[in-house]
Amino acid sequence: MSGTAITIRNWVMLTHRWMGVGFCVLFLAWFVSGIVMMYCRFPHVEAEDRLSRAATLDPAKIQLAPEQAFAAAHTAGKPWQIRLNVLDGRPVYRFAFGRRPVLVFADNGERVGTIPTEMALRIAAKWTGLAAGAAVFDGLITKDDQWTVHSSVHPFGPFWKYSWPSGEEVYVSQSTGEVVQDTTRGSRLGAYFGAIPHWLYFTRLRRNGPLWERVVIWLSGVGTIMSILGLVAGVWLYSPSKRYRFPDGASSIPYAGQKRWHVVLGLIFGAVTCTWVFSGLLSMGPFSWLSDPDRPNLDRALRANRFEPGDFSAKDPRKAIAEAAGMDVKELEFASFAGDAFYLAMQAHGSRIIPLARDAQDAFGTERIVEAVKRVVAPALVSNTRIVNEYEMYYLDREHRRPLPVLYVELSDAARSAYYIDPRTGRVVESYGTRSRWERWLYHGLHSIDLPWLYARRPAWDIVVILLMLGGTALSVTSLLIAWKVIRRKFNFEKGITL
Repeated sequence: MSGTAITIRNWVMLTHRWMGVGFCVLFLAWFVSGIVMMYCRFPHVEAEDRLSRAATLDPAKIQLAPEQAFAAAHTAGKPWQIRLNVLDGRPVYRFAFGRRPVLVFADNGERVGTIPTEMALRIAAKWTGLAAGAAVFDGLITKDDQWTVHSSVHPFGPFWKYSWPSGEEVYVSQSTGEVVQDTTRGSRLGAYFGAIPHWLYFTRLRRNGPLWERVVIWLSGVGTIMSILGLVAGVWLYSPSKRYRFPDGASSIPYAGQKRWHVVLGLIFGAVTCTWVFSGLLSMGPFSWLSDPDRPNLDRALRANRFEPGDFSAKDPRKAIAEAAGMDVKELEFASFAGDAFYLAMQAHGSRIIPLARDAQDAFGTERIVEAVKRVVAPALVSNTRIVNEYEMYYLDREHRRPLPVLYVELSDAARSAYYIDPRTGRVVESYGTRSRWERWLYHGLHSIDLPWLYARRPAWDIVVILLMLGGTALSVTSLLIAWKVIRRKFNFEKGITL
């Protein structure tokens, strides 16, 4: 080996060593928390949770038509969303103009201001099924805490917070009256060992969104470089001919003890570590080349951007609920598809389309959806359509929450835009273009190992991912032990000198 090559190799090894000293704890936390996150998510109230615990709409209590309630709202402009559900036992219209809707009771037209604490307590107690008298009032949360910094919760603050001796804590939005966060001792513990260290979701850091994004991107980026250098160093050091001599024989690796284990594990799991950290970086969306800016926004084209409440006067909400026979209607959403207004009656699991001029139907017909797509994507053409009855390469969900069957529609545009449309709602649930297909593999594929044949054969996916995570954990542990020895030697800990 030439002197230049030796110099480069030594620089690579030295750089990797000191980067490893700085990153070993972070990598260990990422791998261990990654295993936890396979089964424990960050606490979050899903739409299904909200619907399952919501009260059933009583059509007899709905006294105001949509246009009457909107007039009572005394608000200019057209709402981008209208929902009718139950608030504190009374039907309420929710007119959304942004994150914060305007609420009007459907029984007497009273506009709802900020939710009072007494009402919030009743809402929280009904949500938990626990006695209101046993609740502890934790006050009005005006500054995000650990459980409200998430982007799905934060915009709806401030929050009334109540807790129970069982450990359940409920956050009720002061502006919407809906439960937007619910945690238990178990879910909080899972987050402390899972999502919080994995996402670096520490409250003080996460409150500053731009700073948090930069920290995660830079740490992931530098960590990726460190992993590449380690992989290069390991390959460079490895000798198939076993040219390294030890008292007990020849070896392919010039080290013993933890260093030897580190090289061995690095050669086995180094590539996985590198791609896993890099794919984690992609979760922050730092690269514009992985997005498709010219891909048609089909969901927006098929749905109205703004609603005129009077458009629904042809069928009263009470009649719409009556037409959803056999359903336990928890919410009536005002919707549109390809220019036609309709109600979407929703319950905990499932929905039904209530057209204004026709009888209720379970789903839109395939031909109608395709014709509507053709109209809104012109001059691009629809090149392929098919019904998807099971999860596939670009439409996956290991928890089986995504709807099936869905309609797949592919266009003939430059991006080969593809969309998965739910016939039960007329909405796009997934879409891809040329660039985002790359992102699907570089991010989801490398980070979650979401391969259809593994997902369909669980626990095969669990076993494979856990083995890979344990390999990365073991590699990080050896790095931590080596780093400790390096630091001790550097600062003469054995002589009693402290940092």
